[in-house]
Amino acid sequence: MIVKKFAVKIGVVALSLATAWAIRGQFGHEQGAAWAGAIGGLAIVVVSKRKDWYAKMVLIALASAIGWGAGGMISYGQVVGYGKADNFINAFYGLEMLFVIGALFGLLGGGLVGLVLEETKKSKVNWGALVSEMVAGALLTYFFLIEQIGFKMTPPRSEAWALIFGAGIAMLLHMARSNRNSAIRVAIFSALGGGFGFSFGKFLQVTGNVFEIPFNMWNVMEYSIGFFGGTGMAYGVFSSKWPVDDEGKPKTWVNILSLLVLLVFIPLMIYRESLAYAHILNRLGEIPNIEQIAYSSTLASAIVLLLMAISVFWKLRGGNFVTKDTTFFLFVYLGVYALLSYVVTGLFAGKMDLNHHLYLFNILIIYIMVRKEKVEFPNVGSKALPTKKWLWCLLAILFFIAIFSLVAINLHDELPGSHNRFE
Repeated sequence: MIVKKFAVKIGVVALSLATAWAIRGQFGHEQGAAWAGAIGGLAIVVVSKRKDWYAKMVLIALASAIGWGAGGMISYGQVVGYGKADNFINAFYGLEMLFVIGALFGLLGGGLVGLVLEETKKSKVNWGALVSEMVAGALLTYFFLIEQIGFKMTPPRSEAWALIFGAGIAMLLHMARSNRNSAIRVAIFSALGGGFGFSFGKFLQVTGNVFEIPFNMWNVMEYSIGFFGGTGMAYGVFSSKWPVDDEGKPKTWVNILSLLVLLVFIPLMIYRESLAYAHILNRLGEIPNIEQIAYSSTLASAIVLLLMAISVFWKLRGGNFVTKDTTFFLFVYLGVYALLSYVVTGLFAGKMDLNHHLYLFNILIIYIMVRKEKVEFPNVGSKALPTKKWLWCLLAILFFIAIFSLVAINLHDELPGSHNRFE
């Protein structure tokens, strides 16, 4: 019923995060995931049509960036290889662990967004205590699971997933003690969506490669986690009850600091790691006029990032955000991310892949949907924790993962890049 009632709102968030996460594939790591996560948070604010959420738009985007971005430290290349195995136990393990990794992305991303939405002037979130507990939970969990028990998901690669797992558990415990039920709902639904999306996306990738579909199937996997993770996060938000906080406008310095992170720090990390001259040279390889192309690419990227920061700061300088401000921020942030994706993959060398054109098509669809969606979110949801529903959803997802694994191993023999976790 909720999905039907808020189909357009959920669709906008799902498509926004899906497109941004697919673009993130060109940049990777925490900074790429953070930029994509911020777009998902902004999409929620845009379609909510709630004035009190407009006021803390920047904080919602920052929370989503930090939550989804933190998962970027998880290494999953080895797990992807397990998903290519030609035997059930290893293929199932690979898809199952991709579910866990995708769920960890969604858990923190959705949970932090939910906390910002549930915070009011009269009911402040103790962010200092929360961060301390999450750091302690991350370190303790890593120590016991990895160092003591030796439960390793991706040997010999990094086991940073245990850090995110511990931080997520600590976050849920903090929410439970503070009676932040709506935030818990968003965290769990986001986790289920992100986990299913990553596992299902891997199945689609294997299927596409087996049938030699001439498309970037890795990008399909990334799109899938964004789409289903965004669907879960949006469903969690629009099916929950939220307090109205007309007096909880963030202080000016908080908005400015948050904007600096979103418009300066994250873009600078992207630029340094992916768009600097040396990186462009290495990425594009041996092509004619590579030095000039690399120079033009890195210069154009710097100019675009500077113009983005100036335009958004100028648009939001008043602090009293309205619908046009949130929409402007969303589409500038998403549009620039898509443009940088063109540049980093060889725009100035005349190289433009089909998946990049599809990013623009997605952005057009999102824009049309936003223009049509004019109804304010009525806030008629629930604060109940449907634990039985979550359990049944989890069991259903694990069942489908088993089916995906069985189908996949019967489609192919050994694939390049496959790994066996268990002999």
